[in-house]
Amino acid sequence: MENFRKNKMPNIDLRYNGLTILVYAIGVILLIMLFNLQIVHGTEYRETSNTRLTRESTLYAARGNILDRNGTILSGTEMTFSLELYKTKIENKELNDAILRIVNTLEENGDSYLDIFPIEINPFAFDFANDNRKKTWLEKYKLAEDIEPENAFNYFKERYEIESDNIEDIRKIIAVRYRITSEGYSATKSLTISNNISRKSALIFDEQGDKFPGIDVVTNAKRNYPNGTLGSHILRICKFNNRKTI
Repeated sequence: MENFRKNKMPNIDLRYNGLTILVYAIGVILLIMLFNLQIVHGTEYRETSNTRLTRESTLYAARGNILDRNGTILSGTEMTFSLELYKTKIENKELNDAILRIVNTLEENGDSYLDIFPIEINPFAFDFANDNRKKTWLEKYKLAEDIEPENAFNYFKERYEIESDNIEDIRKIIAVRYRITSEGYSATKSLTISNNISRKSALIFDEQGDKFPGIDVVTNAKRNYPNGTLGSHILRICKFNNRKTI
């Protein structure tokens, strides 16, 4: 009996030690994962989490119509659509491809987009109001004062890692990427691509959202004056008195 107990004790100790090592190993793994979540990728995951949970947007209520005594609209409201882009977790090439699809869709429907990139193509040329602005811009991007417009254009192509060889497509991508660089955007702060797009474009972006990552169509109420400045002094009084008929 004593021999049996002696033979059994080493087995028990072995299992106990093995279990202890396993518990410590699991604890170490959990600590490493916690460090990775909170320290290494903390900012990235926090931004992703905020995107999924909250996104602030301002909705402006439509104002009522101002009518004359015959029911003719003197001041009304029309709905307009603006296009905004939020930062998403996609690769650089995917972003460039998405931007090109966005711009092409706008152009196909006769819509314009905001473009402040100061280099034109066909032919290449700088577009600055004066030499001082050009000099300041070149210094900002650490470009030589005598750099040719085409070389400056290629600098931005390489900077944004644009793989296309089509000059016009490259120019479209740079235009949006340049505004992202200049104005910034995030998962909760959007970049306005266009302030006024057609209903057709708005429907395409809404229905085919998977093709345009980060895109959001915002509906706005715009004041409309069918008669132009006619009776503007009266309409101004109505506006402040919150009246709907005159």
